Amino acid sequence: MNTFGRLSRQKAKEAKKLMTQSFSLHHPCTLASPPFSTTNFRFLNPRQNCPPPHSASLSSLRMSSTTVDGSNINSPGDVAATELDHIFKQKRTIRSKVRKSLKEMDPSQRAIEDDTIQRLVLDAPWFKSSRRLCAYISCRALREVDTSKVLADTLQTSDKDKQNFEEKTLYVPRVEDKNSYMRMLNISSMDDLIANSMDILEPAPVDSGGNQRENVMHATEAVDLLLLPGLAFDKSGRRLGRGGGYYDTFLRNYRQLANEKNWKQPLLVALSYSVQILDDGVIPITPNDVFVDALVSPAGVIPINPAAIQRMEHGI
Repeated sequence: MNTFGRLSRQKAKEAKKLMTQSFSLHHPCTLASPPFSTTNFRFLNPRQNCPPPHSASLSSLRMSSTTVDGSNINSPGDVAATELDHIFKQKRTIRSKVRKSLKEMDPSQRAIEDDTIQRLVLDAPWFKSSRRLCAYISCRALREVDTSKVLADTLQTSDKDKQNFEEKTLYVPRVEDKNSYMRMLNISSMDDLIANSMDILEPAPVDSGGNQRENVMHATEAVDLLLLPGLAFDKSGRRLGRGGGYYDTFLRNYRQLANEKNWKQPLLVALSYSVQILDDGVIPITPNDVFVDALVSPAGVIPINPAAIQRMEHGI
């Protein structure tokens, strides 16, 4: 074998090792192991007999996104620009197909799935035991899974004499600029929300008294749970957002903060319609993508890894 051949082979090995390390570093719950099979660990809702997720239309997009040619890798975390361009192109194609599937959903079916998903969350021990959480405010125009009932339940004042649980602390997103910068601010009522330029509800930066709302990144206590939106998911924990990078950036920053504070990492749970769950491996990944710990779909609660299974069974 000539010198060029040996160098190319060595670079390919280094690239494969890099992507493996990157996967471990960016998986929020099991940093030392790949996603865990969920075949025998699905918590199904016995009251709703839902069909399995539909993803056959995207089978032609399956790829192995864990290897690159390594030709332009200069430091850990770098991926060849040509490979990234290929991945981003595939992501755009998948987004287009999933948006089409969401647009074609029957409104009555969407309403059924919204109700089923929220009921699964509200009945779950891991939600009931959470005390501090971040959650997204669903947007109908974006066709996100509805969170209105979950938010209302979280914000309601608890009657501690009649119910044996404490009031929850809730943080919701506010997008600050187009550079993937998003804050999670504390609210105590839906009246704390205002519509932004895209008519999406967000927390006002100050409360009625003119005080700055608490940013979760400046809080003195950790959050237990994050309820996440997304455009597509799979059962190995891959999440495809809408392309802005806001949640991936926030999650990486919060995980770093939790490590610095020696806090327990929050449980990352994504809410998904049936048509948004794709075959494993269809969604391509980059080193900046953050994996989720569990999915909640109309078919049930699907934990991704052993740590998530333990926390979901015994409470956060």
